[in-house]
This record gives sequence, structure tokens and C-alpha cells, in this order.
Amino acid sequence: MTANRIEHLLNHSNLIKCLYYNEVLTSADISNYTGKSIPHTIKVLNELIKEGYVAEKGFANSSGGRKPLNYSLIADTHYLLSVAMNQFSAQMVVVDMNNNFVSNVVRYEFDIHLLQAETFVAHLKNFLENCGIPKTNILGIGLTMPGFVDTEAGVNYTFLKVSGHTLVEYIQQNISIPVFLDNDSTAIALAEQKFGVAAHIKNVMVLNLGWGIGLGMILNDKIFRGNNGLAGEFSHIPLFKNGKLCNCGKHGCLETEASLIAVTATAKEGIRQGQITSLANYKEVDADVIITEAIKGDVFSVKLISEAAYHVGEGLAILIHLMNPAAIVLSGKGSVVGKLWLAPIQQAINEHCIPMLTNYTEFIISNLNTKAQLIGGAALVVENFGKKLEDKLAAIEESAYAN
Repeated sequence: MTANRIEHLLNHSNLIKCLYYNEVLTSADISNYTGKSIPHTIKVLNELIKEGYVAEKGFANSSGGRKPLNYSLIADTHYLLSVAMNQFSAQMVVVDMNNNFVSNVVRYEFDIHLLQAETFVAHLKNFLENCGIPKTNILGIGLTMPGFVDTEAGVNYTFLKVSGHTLVEYIQQNISIPVFLDNDSTAIALAEQKFGVAAHIKNVMVLNLGWGIGLGMILNDKIFRGNNGLAGEFSHIPLFKNGKLCNCGKHGCLETEASLIAVTATAKEGIRQGQITSLANYKEVDADVIITEAIKGDVFSVKLISEAAYHVGEGLAILIHLMNPAAIVLSGKGSVVGKLWLAPIQQAINEHCIPMLTNYTEFIISNLNTKAQLIGGAALVVENFGKKLEDKLAAIEESAYAN
């Protein structure tokens, strides 16, 4: 792939973004979204149709007069690779220009604390060789992962450190595809904003209920990352005097009582002590098993989820007092049992929050569930359409010629 080949795509990145996020729009809709005049919008649309990136999609409904044409991106012109990492695995999938998953979601397992960059790159190469999509047709990789992530620098200060290079540089040199890096919870917030229940809500806190308890923030319709991308470390609020050591090196963080790692540890201890539960029938108990049995109604599993949810609510009470969000979205892995979280969270909010504030905050369960991070990773590439993607493509092409 060359930068010249996709020049029109990058030069009209705002138009491409609005079609990617909305799938089908009229020229008037696109004009409103991009802030360009309708004649200019139609001119650009005709150029993109000629280049083979956009297609007419029939007529839209009209309240009177001539029906306007609908437009959409042609799905298979280019693709995006989304890589969603957590502490124990990475999921990879190829996404087309209409936000459809067009490959199998492949999972690679590891302990992220022990994972080396060269091993991760080997997983990427293996996926690319077997996904069925030519590498030259993939515009970029959206890599989303836990840890202290600086999106601008392309560095994860917690995991996958590379000597002499940033993580993004290292992967790009080995894969020859542009890479965009972000925190997993921020990516989930992006997915909820563009395709999920947070769409059209200006101020939202998005909880990533996973192995940890991440937070993505949407403030005034924009993803908020803080000064250098490190905002949202919700799970490290020091709430407890329990003496438990957190992965961050501090004691008593919310994560030590309410994360799925903590829930799993409590479940295993309960089984060892003779707790009557269907979890005892499993050879290995993990978060997926606990969630499955909670959905089936296992009393102990429900209790574990409920206690964790109450502690999450204690933390959310602090957030509500500080941020006054319109909504709090429960997303990520744990949102599959979203309804089990709501009652205990609400109980904690009622106990710890000023009623005036809680009256203006709605709790919403994600409809993206376990796909949220993968969707957010693809959207991360789209968000960087334009100059940033063009510069990365040019740098990769220049490096290839030099070698």
C-alpha cells in the first residue's frame, strides 16, 4: 500500500469518518457533520465514488420534494486490524469500512506481565498470515491494552517495554502497518460514544468491568485522556484499609476488592472453605465461569458479583461528586451480567452520594458487551485518518525503500 494510493481517502478524512460512524448518510447529513457546503460535499462524494471508495445507496425518505440520495463507504476497499489486549490474552479481528468483523476473532493467551514484544509481534504476524485479508489492504492497527499508555508518544509505561524504541515504532518496523496505541478503557469509551449507548450524551463515564476496573471519560462530547493519556485510573482509588497489595504497588485500591481478579480469588477461597456452590464442579475457576454461573443463578456467584458491584458503587460515588456525569455506562467483560451490578451499585450510590447529584446521573448497561474494545480499536484507526495516518504510511514506505 502506498500513501498516494489512498490520497483521496486521507484528504477527506472527516467525510470518511462520518460515513464510517453512521454507515448511510445523505449529502446534507454529511455537510452538517463536516461543516462544508452541500455543493462542496457533493463534489467530494463524486470524487470518492470515482475512486471507488463511496457508493450511492438509494434514496432517503423525504417529507416533501425530491428525495435525496444516500451514500455509504464501500466496505471492502480497505480494512482495519483491531487488537484488544487484557492481562491474560489478546483478541484480534479484521474490520471492514462498514464496521463489520470480516475475519474470525482469534485469541492468543499469555500473562501480560511476562509477555515480550517479540512474542507479541510473532502473534501479530501469525494472525496476518492466516486472517485471509492481504496485509497491503489493511490501513492500520488499533492496539488497545491496559497500563499507563501515552497515546502521543506511542508508549505503554507498564507493559511491553522495548529498548531503544517506542512500542509503536517497534511494531511498525516489524509489521509495516501503521499502529495506533491507546488504553483499553479509553478505547471502550470511544466505542460506546461512536456505536453504543453513550452516543449523543455529552458527559459520560464508561466503566470497563474487566480483570481490573478501568474508566474511559467522555467530556463535552470528546474523549478525555488527561495531560498525557494517563487519566482514568479509577481502580487505583485507595478506598480500603485491607492491607491487600495492588498490582500498582499500593495497598487498598478499589481493584483489590472489586476487580474480576479479586472476585476470582475470593471464589477460590470460598470453595476451599467448603462453600456450597456450582463453581465447585469446575476444574478451574475463572471470571468467565463465575459470570456464567451467576447468570444461571448460583447464589455464591451472585453474591460475589454483588459485593464487588457495591464496592464499585462506592468508587462511583466519588466520581459523581467530582464529575456530575449525565450517564455512567457499564461496559467491558463484566457487563454481560450488567443487571446483577445495577442494584448493589445503586445501593452504594444511595448511601454515599448527595441525592441532588444522583438525580441527574443515569446508569446504562452497554449493548456492545465483550465486543466493545475490539470496536474501539478499529475506531481508533479511523480517528487518526488524515495527517497522522498519512505520515505513518509515508514513514513505513520510506523505510521499505531504504532497506
